[in-house]
Formats: sequence, structure tokens, C-alpha cells
Amino acid sequence: MNDRPSGAAPTGRAGWGDRPVRTGADITASTAVRYALVPVRRLSLDAVARLSGLHPDLILRFVALGLVDADRDAAGHLVFDPTAPAVLARIQRLRSGLCLNYASIGLVLDLLDRISLLEAALRGRGTRSENPPWT
Repeated sequence: MNDRPSGAAPTGRAGWGDRPVRTGADITASTAVRYALVPVRRLSLDAVARLSGLHPDLILRFVALGLVDADRDAAGHLVFDPTAPAVLARIQRLRSGLCLNYASIGLVLDLLDRISLLEAALRGRGTRSENPPWT
């Protein structure tokens, strides 16, 4: 009798019961959710604007374009992660240094994040390339 839904992950070796085999991708995906023991400090739109030196309307445009992540609090106001001013500074450096439009900045940010993840995975595996990381 197999009570597993169709398309479920294969089970482990014979004799190990119904416990599924966990691959590295499964372990990474299952540990991606983290619960804070202490409430995470969130920044308001005004605080982010003051810390980053940008106008709040420009920050709202970045949120609408998906360049900066924001959530809404219970009152419906935008709240940001404490890392938002650093993300905004990175966007401004890309805009002024490389003369990129905002659509291409989103692509560059995604590529830089992927490179960081790949470099972290290489460091975690203990393999090193002969070239130092360029980022």
C-alpha cells in the first residue's frame, strides 16, 4: 500500500522506512525559512528616505519596479528591512556609475545576487578557484 501522493519524492534505501531521501537542494530549501527570536526592526519610508538621502517618491518608484522589497504593517504603511538603505545606495551607484536604466539595474542586481550565491556555495563546499572573487 502506497499512501504517498503521485509525484512525491522517492523513499530512501530499502529497510529505512518511508522517510524520503533528502538531497542538498531539499535541505537548503527546508532551511530557508527562519524564525526570528526577537522581532526584526523595520524601517518606515521616511526613515529609509532620510538614511539613503533619496526622496520618498523615488523610493516608492523603486518599490513599484521591484528593485527594493517592502512590506505593509498593520496600519498599511510601507516598512523596509534594515538593509534597504544599502540596497538603495547600490542602485544609485549602478545608475550613476554605469548609466543604466532602472530595468537593467534590476537585471544587474539579480545577476550579482546569483554570483554571490554561487561564490558562497563554492566556499561552503571547500573548493576554491585559482582566481579571487571579482565582486
